[in-house]
Amino acid sequence: MKKVIGGSMYDTKTAKKLGEWTNGERCGDFNYCEEILFRTKSGKYFIRGEGGAMTKYAQSAGNNSWSGGERIEPLDRASAMEWAEEHLDGDEYEAIFGPIEDGTEQLSITIPAALKARLWEMAEQRKVSVSVLVLEVLQKAVEKPE
Repeated sequence: MKKVIGGSMYDTKTAKKLGEWTNGERCGDFNYCEEILFRTKSGKYFIRGEGGAMTKYAQSAGNNSWSGGERIEPLDRASAMEWAEEHLDGDEYEAIFGPIEDGTEQLSITIPAALKARLWEMAEQRKVSVSVLVLEVLQKAVEKPE
């Protein structure tokens, strides 16, 4: 599935699949629901959701009737983390967002898009989360002030 939303391309064929959840109903059931969390190459998160006629993915079929449907929903990082916390186990969560340590705090910063893309590439190459990579760089900078 491929969709442009807010000027950004979201494509399930090119994005990295991070985790998936289903409500356990069989496919085709009115209550069936499935969601898959993805991250684009530029680091944007999104859900590709699909569900039956009695789910949030239902679509009008005219004459007051409904059918199943699917759609893409962009998420910011905090929302992606909330989704993963609710739908994935701890190991899956940490594989995506890095280890959770007591006494840590979340920090949001604004950086140039090119630098963000490079950070994602480096993290992918080293098979660590961006958080782990940035933390390593910050710890080295604090240990060896210029």
